[in-house]
Amino acid sequence: MGASRIESMSMKVIIACGGTGGHLFPGVAVAQELKSRGHEVKLLISQKKVDATASKKYKKLNFDTVPAVAKPKTLSLKMIPFMWKLWKTVGQCKKMHKAFGTDAVIGMGGFTSLAPVLAGHKMGAKAYVHDSNALPGKANRMTARWCDKVLLGFEEARQYFPNEKVEITGTPVREEIEKLPSRADAARKLGLSLDPEVKTVMVMGGSQGAKKLNDYVVGAAKAMPALQFLHITGNGDFERVKKAVGDSRNHKLLAFCDDMGAAYAVSDLALIRSGASSLTEISYVGLASILVPYPYAADDHQTLNAEVFEKADAGLLRVESELDEGSLVADISSILDDVQNLANMSAASHGLAVRDAAERICAVIEAGK
Repeated sequence: MGASRIESMSMKVIIACGGTGGHLFPGVAVAQELKSRGHEVKLLISQKKVDATASKKYKKLNFDTVPAVAKPKTLSLKMIPFMWKLWKTVGQCKKMHKAFGTDAVIGMGGFTSLAPVLAGHKMGAKAYVHDSNALPGKANRMTARWCDKVLLGFEEARQYFPNEKVEITGTPVREEIEKLPSRADAARKLGLSLDPEVKTVMVMGGSQGAKKLNDYVVGAAKAMPALQFLHITGNGDFERVKKAVGDSRNHKLLAFCDDMGAAYAVSDLALIRSGASSLTEISYVGLASILVPYPYAADDHQTLNAEVFEKADAGLLRVESELDEGSLVADISSILDDVQNLANMSAASHGLAVRDAAERICAVIEAGK
């Protein structure tokens, strides 16, 4: 394990990417690119239901599970069981690395990444961590200590790794986002009832949910019958929102969407949380956006992500506590009723994309630096 294989044509790479879609989907993108280059890849995900559901469609990829070890506050009695569980999980990961013959391990963020990266480092494999946010998570800042290089989605994150080797790679997108279906095909796939050329607002609250946002969207859709709303509610809120929507033809509800390529292809405007993975995907496809950061995100990192888009005139940043149905209608109208404004925001969004992020990450792994 180590340098001998890295210098050869084929490598064995473990990607630790579980916990949320924001970690999983970039990991899938890196895995797809590595496989296309002839490398063998194993993806480690958490035991959460969200990981099991999201990974089902990638049948050509090799997944395994690893316990997620979330760190409590440092000055807490919970640190004792945390250290025990971490030590135990690192041991499990060492056995996994040995059995797989790991040459390199990359963590895509969160505490699901910590143990596999630390174990890989101790076993002599090259180790990396990727952070897609403007404000890196505490788990990644800890994991970086054992990494050969830190890979970042945003230049704004560099300042948080003063003692590590850093490379700005951007955040990769899955193959399905690179090759979108036609708008008409996407509308058929998603079962939209209105003409696919009708201006469409895609709404997505993320894996953490968005009950208030869902309520405002129901009211906005009723107030704007000339628009079409593609509304991904989240599994936990689907039935409640369905009752509120009733039989409205302009409001299509999905509890979960496993074809985001189709969702992006049919949309003109995204009303979403500002998780880094979602922002990466809307910039790749060039969607204008209204961004409502998840108010309970760690260190309010979603607000910092949204600020990057707002500064570039690619999106509007809106604080959930200051949002209501009327202001949402006004924001949507200000974008979609002004053709030039929509075009400018779409172009600015597209300009933020790093289109070869997966290739850049794979190049770092292959170089073994």
